Amino acid sequence: MKFVVITNDVEVAQAAREGFHPSDECLVFESWRQAMEASLRADLMFVDLLATLREPHKIEGYEEFAMGKMAHETARDVPLVLISPPDDYELDFMAGWPNFVFAHVRRPVTYKIFRRASTWV
Repeated sequence: MKFVVITNDVEVAQAAREGFHPSDECLVFESWRQAMEASLRADLMFVDLLATLREPHKIEGYEEFAMGKMAHETARDVPLVLISPPDDYELDFMAGWPNFVFAHVRRPVTYKIFRRASTWV
């Protein structure tokens, strides 16, 4: 299986690398644009919402990611798992698109979450 993870959080990246089976391919990117290009034949894509923000607490960067994913030739078909910000992190606004997010995980993100997620596909 192939998993693509978008995060700039070192702990989330390490949890992803530890969580999947050794025979799985786990690609971790800080840039969502690079992740899109690596999404061919991916089974799941994980995005840390905080990694998409250009400006703290402003949802605009996540919206740009979402529009880019929906328009991307290969990434648009990869189920998306959203990693939420911490419970006390305030955003200016948050709206969703129907059927855009396959699953949603809350922090703290541990290797067990990635291990469990690998059974979803």
